[in-house]
Amino acid sequence: MGAAGQGLSSDEVQSIREALAAGRKPKVVFTSSAGQVAGQVGQVVGLTDPAVSDEFVVVRFGRDELPFSPADVAVAPRGAGRKVAEVRVEPEPVAPPVVEPEFVLDTPRVPAARREEPRVESAQVEVKPARRPVKAAKAKGPAGLTVTLAYADGEWTVAAQQGAKALAKPYVVKPAEALRMVALVDVPGVQEAVEQIVGAERAEAEQQAERLRAELAEIEVRLAELREAG
Repeated sequence: MGAAGQGLSSDEVQSIREALAAGRKPKVVFTSSAGQVAGQVGQVVGLTDPAVSDEFVVVRFGRDELPFSPADVAVAPRGAGRKVAEVRVEPEPVAPPVVEPEFVLDTPRVPAARREEPRVESAQVEVKPARRPVKAAKAKGPAGLTVTLAYADGEWTVAAQQGAKALAKPYVVKPAEALRMVALVDVPGVQEAVEQIVGAERAEAEQQAERLRAELAEIEVRLAELREAG
């Protein structure tokens, strides 16, 4: 049996290996090289490959199973207590941000780590969505305004309506004014259509003017004849 300050010998490691194979879990006591847990008692629950790591002696201490080197433990004397002092490490509180997602660090309870450092096996991070700011209700804007330029029965008319309310009833505008309104819109195809309508009206008006001039000339000739006859 090794002394508490010397750790496990090669023969004791072999004896522990045989005890594990038989289904037993030998007790060991932590030596001074184990740090704060020195003098406490644990159970060997497994031996890993010493070629991979010097800490191949897996000891159950409290609620955890932690690896140690043979120098950190020694065979426990008979009558050693079964209860193991448990050192709790409480995580520092994390203040949640106001807008960004909140991160809550949940650290399991573990015994005091070897060599004056706490041993932490794992940490879980829980992400909570941040509260969305409440959007202020948008003020209702004014109703849409519609201005309509129309052509029917040889006349151009303009009307205005806001929502369901008529602001201006259709009123007649000159063709030149209609052309200026369409030029402000600058929509391809619309101005050409308006120009065609105005051109057709101009041609019709010129033809009517020619007929009227011809009729007027006939009336002038007749009037001259009547004067001569009188």
